[in-house]
Amino acid sequence: MKCTVFVSGCFDLLHSGHVAFLQEAAQYGQLYVALGSDQTIFDLKKRWPINDQNERKYLLEALGCIYAVRISSGSGMLDFLSELDDIRPDIFIVNEDGNSTQKAELCRTRGIEYLVLKRTPNTNLQPRSTTALRTECTIPYRIDLAGGWLDQPFVSQLHSGPVLTISIEPTHTFNLRSGMSTSTRRCAIELWTNQLPSANPEHLAKILFSYENPPGTTEVAGSQDALGIVMPGLNYLGYAGKYWPKNIVSYHDEATLQWLERHLWLVPLGPREDGYSVLADTNTSTEGVKKLAEAAENCWAAILRHDIIAFGAAFRASFEAQIAMFPNMFFAALQTTINQYEGISLGHKLSGAGGGGYLILVSETPIAEALQIRIRRRGV
Repeated sequence: MKCTVFVSGCFDLLHSGHVAFLQEAAQYGQLYVALGSDQTIFDLKKRWPINDQNERKYLLEALGCIYAVRISSGSGMLDFLSELDDIRPDIFIVNEDGNSTQKAELCRTRGIEYLVLKRTPNTNLQPRSTTALRTECTIPYRIDLAGGWLDQPFVSQLHSGPVLTISIEPTHTFNLRSGMSTSTRRCAIELWTNQLPSANPEHLAKILFSYENPPGTTEVAGSQDALGIVMPGLNYLGYAGKYWPKNIVSYHDEATLQWLERHLWLVPLGPREDGYSVLADTNTSTEGVKKLAEAAENCWAAILRHDIIAFGAAFRASFEAQIAMFPNMFFAALQTTINQYEGISLGHKLSGAGGGGYLILVSETPIAEALQIRIRRRGV
């Protein structure tokens, strides 16, 4: 009997990257596609697709490599559950951007082989994504490496300390509500459309911070988001009870940026669940904030001297200090994922305020199926 292969996705604005992925998936067997409905796309991405579900289905069915296309009947990130259980495939195939621990666990419980394919464009064709086709947007994302929450005055007024951020080029379509500062990035796109203006980065960050937090805002987004997006390279943001840092150190040593790129790996976890409240059960204290600040300082020192062991330890210590004060950042299924990388990971944390997003790992060796990032340099 021929092997049965299953893929899922939106496949809006069908392009060469989609075709290359589907052709490669079809090499493993008879290929079924579960297509996200228009309503599911809107619910997840807060926008309607360019092509409706019937047109997307028609275009996919025109590809000779596909055996059958079904419009997924469910909703949310796992909208294809009914189709998966009906087709009962031998293999579930995703690309790097579509990889998640939820899908991997789903396949494990059903005895389905789970396979992650690299994004490989056809010869002489440039890499494509639907996001890039919509608009060639170069607005960065950001990662906070350590000290997150110190940009909130109710935290740093207990003890001053730094937040360490890196500005990330949009080489991947990072999930919304995933801790990569996607909400602040949307504000930047509203302000500047496709690219950051050529101006003083700190001045731009103040504009972005003010735009995201107009007068009357009750839950102010921390300034590390705006600064982390706009400030290139590696940044030390020193907070002391105010919304804006008292000092900023921007570091651009090329060897250090490359060192970070080699040792940081992102494992997709999926977006935060609706109703997630990170501030519930908050337990801040002077001692707790001091531990967070010290871990961030140790992380900065380890990065500057390229000490991977000390970096991993401080990276993890920063995360542990966070969840001691904000326990809702951690969730039960996360420990299972962390355990999978025991022995290869030197340190771990969640992106942003947790509740989903990405598990960020520090490792000396490559981690299969994890994403790597590209730090934005000055002048880019």
